[in-house]
Amino acid sequence: MNAADQAVIGVDIGGTTILAAAVLPDGTASRHHTVPTPRTGGGDEVWEGVASAIDAALEDTSGAARGIGIASAGPLDRDQGTVSPVNIPAWRDYPLLKRARERYPGVAVAFDGDGLCMALGEHRYGAGRGSSATLGIVVSTGVGGGVVLDGRLYRGPSGNAGHIGHAIAEPDGEQCPCGSRGCVEVVASGPSMVRWALEHGWSAPGPNPDARALAESARAGGTVALRAFERSGRALGIAIVNAAALTDLDRVVVGGGVAQSGRLIFDPIRSTVAEYASMDFLRRLEVRASTLGQLAGLLGASELV
Repeated sequence: MNAADQAVIGVDIGGTTILAAAVLPDGTASRHHTVPTPRTGGGDEVWEGVASAIDAALEDTSGAARGIGIASAGPLDRDQGTVSPVNIPAWRDYPLLKRARERYPGVAVAFDGDGLCMALGEHRYGAGRGSSATLGIVVSTGVGGGVVLDGRLYRGPSGNAGHIGHAIAEPDGEQCPCGSRGCVEVVASGPSMVRWALEHGWSAPGPNPDARALAESARAGGTVALRAFERSGRALGIAIVNAAALTDLDRVVVGGGVAQSGRLIFDPIRSTVAEYASMDFLRRLEVRASTLGQLAGLLGASELV
């Protein structure tokens, strides 16, 4: 690609897929490379999946990239360079930064949370442009988030600000893998929606139903599927209003696989926000769909370098 020596490799590590691409300073990304996140084996097997995606993206620059920015599911420890994603059980205090620097010596490497990077990508290049206070939410295998305040990524003292998926939506709700109960993630993530629907009588088409199949059922008028989306959207809407009340947000950008269901998820989010956003400063809040799609976290990660 042109100006390969100015490119940065952006990487987005999620519970389902790993995505990497070479990104130019104007935010233009090369073809992106997708690797399934390994579901078996140990932490190093997951790392090898990440490295294979990075290697493929590096080939697009003839090895001339000036850095690697990594967005990872969290939580993470920026001081130690480790990650412990709730939805990647093989990574507990995994030394991600060390592994990357060992594998790619002489190349600048930075990492941050995937929700934070999604928020940064949308703020710079997507649906968050022009906003002074943006919350980005990824609704997929898990629910992640990040906040950009006054044009700057807000990480918090530990680097984990924005974990809206582990705000509490149902105080007496289901146990979350994080150890708490009733988190937004155990209500609103794709697998959680599917699990709830199956428990409440949804007739799934096939042995391995996913959120896409649930959306198809909802569009066809399936009562249980529609209730699953309403329940998810309401949990997200309540979390959004709480976040907006605390940080004076003016924009929320929702992305991830579940967001691709369109009005099925956005209608209950917006109606819940309208119901609870009573004060004037909350009423100006806009909820938008991601315009960058699966590239949002990757583009945000490239900005870290």
